[in-house]
Amino acid sequence: MAGSIWERFTHDPRDQDNARLRAADRDRDVVNDLLGTAYSEGRLTPEELDERSDRVINARTLGELPAVIDDLVAPSGSTTPVVRDNRAEAERRYLRQRQEALWTFLTPTLICWVIWSATMFGGFPWPLFVMIGTGIQLLRVATSRESTIQSIEHDLEKKERKRLEAKQAKEPGQKPAVADDTPDGGQMNWG
Repeated sequence: MAGSIWERFTHDPRDQDNARLRAADRDRDVVNDLLGTAYSEGRLTPEELDERSDRVINARTLGELPAVIDDLVAPSGSTTPVVRDNRAEAERRYLRQRQEALWTFLTPTLICWVIWSATMFGGFPWPLFVMIGTGIQLLRVATSRESTIQSIEHDLEKKERKRLEAKQAKEPGQKPAVADDTPDGGQMNWG
């Protein structure tokens, strides 16, 4: 994956005119992909990855993103050639999903138990319904680790394939990566 990482952004965040523009999810994904690769290569510690990931999430403008990765990108603007480790990225995203599921379970559950204990202590424990409703997602995430990681890994590979196909389609003289198998050359026959 040699090439300029800056080409993957919606607009080059190093350009002063673009620095003030709002960052898109796609721009944050570019930085997170690079952070995940650097982490899987051992260039970032778990703490550094968490700190930088938080900075990416909180970034509002494109101009805030280059500082997060400036020590991970070669001065020429290209990343070092690496084989993308989708497994490590998938495991990182799974851990984030599990953490989100835990907080989605704990927050409403605790709030409901506090309300119940303050108002109806001794009555029917209705917060159990909240626990069941929010606990289903937590249970699903916690018990399906491997299948969730494989699903995320598949999605990452699909995303990378689409990105490469789009890049290949932009290059002059290249055929599209996906051939059209329809007998009429892609034309719809309505009659």
